[in-house]
Amino acid sequence: MAIEIPRDLLPADGRFGCGPSKVRPAQLEALIASGSTILGTSHRQAPVKNLVGSVREQLAALFRVPEGYEIIVGNGGSTAFWDAAAFGLIERRSQNLVFGEFGGKFAASAGAPWLDAPDVRKAEPGTLSVAEVVSGVDVYAWPHNETSTGVAAPIQRIDAEGALTVIDATSAAGGIDFDATQADVYYFAPQKNLGSDGGLWFAAVSPAAIERIERIAASDRYIPEFLSLKNAVDNSRLNQTLNTPALTTLHLLDSQLRWILDNGGLAWAASRTSESSSVLYDWAEASSVATPFVSDAAERSPVVATIDFDDSIDAAAIAKTLRANGIVDTEPYRKLGRNQLRVATFVSIEPDDVRQLTRSIDFVLENLGA
Repeated sequence: MAIEIPRDLLPADGRFGCGPSKVRPAQLEALIASGSTILGTSHRQAPVKNLVGSVREQLAALFRVPEGYEIIVGNGGSTAFWDAAAFGLIERRSQNLVFGEFGGKFAASAGAPWLDAPDVRKAEPGTLSVAEVVSGVDVYAWPHNETSTGVAAPIQRIDAEGALTVIDATSAAGGIDFDATQADVYYFAPQKNLGSDGGLWFAAVSPAAIERIERIAASDRYIPEFLSLKNAVDNSRLNQTLNTPALTTLHLLDSQLRWILDNGGLAWAASRTSESSSVLYDWAEASSVATPFVSDAAERSPVVATIDFDDSIDAAAIAKTLRANGIVDTEPYRKLGRNQLRVATFVSIEPDDVRQLTRSIDFVLENLGA
């Protein structure tokens, strides 16, 4: 018999996915209100270029970027950026910290045949790997937040002469506070905390990173035009992209940035995600059948909470029951293969909805064996 969760236990909004994230209704209303001023118009004309400029300015304000840093944008998502970095950012060799699926994907791109084999530092899922200065490495790279496991890493520049610190921020940007001076490249796609859609990548880049990009572009290395970071720098300075950008993505992002900045910026957003994730971690630690997957509390992500269950509990059955009641996308990362739930606590998600989620899970647990 299907379990029906009482309405007074249900979240007001049941979207907790770690992939494309919850988009606030106000963002959609703003998009609709834009009518024909943006969608279906030229990306080389003022309305779209002004929108790109607005996004770049707001990202710079949100991240409190130092003087000389630039916000650049390119076609494609983080997957495209990994390949672009292999062509135009890594000079000889990278060190890649791998503590989940996505750090591993960048490490694979860094294994391009024109580069020396990357120095890959791999940790067991649920734990964190640590950078170490190695001679000949000119890029040190790791994710700020690992979406697949719920591990978050500190952002601190690696003290190695001539090397760049490159951070994958896709699931962290806009939801975890950090010091932008500690990274040379802080890159991301905007479909997590920034409440947008796919099709574009953005990066906050330092003067040293721009110098590296321009120097490699001027060398004899073959770089596809679509994956040229020099093209991205040049076009971004004109508030445009090489090819037509994803306009809906830009508009949703612009609205989300305005909302976060109006409420207090990155410090406010980080406080909100920390509140939401703490609800889940505290609930799991108080439970007799659940526990946080990441054992070291200092390494637990504030934006992606992974919760393990005892073998006596079928987490897949919990997720299936939640989905049947309108609470969606709490399944674990498919390749991790654990008996767990994975819950996004991105900035758009209301902390009170997370509290309701825990009440709904408790109800399901009480009734699964009934």
